[in-house]
Amino acid sequence: MYAAIDIGSNTVRMLIGECKQNGLQPRLYQHQITRLAGGYQPEIGLARESIDRTLAVVSEFARIAADYGVEKIRAVGTAALRRAENGQHLVNLVKMKTRLPLEIISGDEEARLSATGVLSVLKPTPQTALIVDIGGGSTELVFQDWHEVVHSCSYPVGVVQLSEEMPHAESRRQHVKNLVVKFSTDMLRSGVSPLQLAGVQLIGTAGTFTTLAALDLKMSEYDRSRINNHQLNLDWLLATQDRLDGMSIAEREQLPGFEPGRGDVIMPGLEMIIALCQYLKQQSIRVADSGLLEGLLLDFCADRSD
Repeated sequence: MYAAIDIGSNTVRMLIGECKQNGLQPRLYQHQITRLAGGYQPEIGLARESIDRTLAVVSEFARIAADYGVEKIRAVGTAALRRAENGQHLVNLVKMKTRLPLEIISGDEEARLSATGVLSVLKPTPQTALIVDIGGGSTELVFQDWHEVVHSCSYPVGVVQLSEEMPHAESRRQHVKNLVVKFSTDMLRSGVSPLQLAGVQLIGTAGTFTTLAALDLKMSEYDRSRINNHQLNLDWLLATQDRLDGMSIAEREQLPGFEPGRGDVIMPGLEMIIALCQYLKQQSIRVADSGLLEGLLLDFCADRSD
């Protein structure tokens, strides 16, 4: 039995699973929004309250993993810890309280692990895919052609950052459109051909995508098996943007599929998805409720089989 913990900018997540002959067998999934990047200040780093919330959840997850008899556990931190001046402080606190070595992984490593996890649940596996992982503090893009990574890049922009630093929708949407142009330009410069880009299938993972899929499915009880491979159509995304624009944060969080802490950050994430679809002339994007956590556990499985 193995466990993976992902300390993200918005959410702390844990997956416990086993390695079987037919692949990874998940046993327990837990998550909690702690908004680690909330209140971030460049000159100070992570807010004390955000660190305390996150440390409490990581400690509880470590206890649960121990109760499950997990033999190996890997805990990783992503964008919020990469950019914070005091990120090492949380690493030290986690070590002191749980004895877990918290590893701050690079954006490239995050992209690789996320892509591995995403592709493990897609059926059928797309020939050419652009995997988009919109997190709280960063966005990872991985372009794959015939299972080969042609381009991967991590950008230090995420939904928590956009929500807090650019609260006005008009200016934020223009900023997001400019980001999408940069994403595409970077891919072309890295060797992705215009023909490949034109024929790509968009794949989305992480909380923005899964929340929107749950909303589209009117899901009162979350079921990740229904989320995997669900298609979000551009027309529905545009209509949903108009609908959510007219609602307060509290009203959004009462909708099916929403949870507390998503009502504000859903808008910049939705705007980025729409901008990607429109710029790449795609009418839909496929959703995967799998990514970094599954990638971490699949690495354990690969090591065991070597």
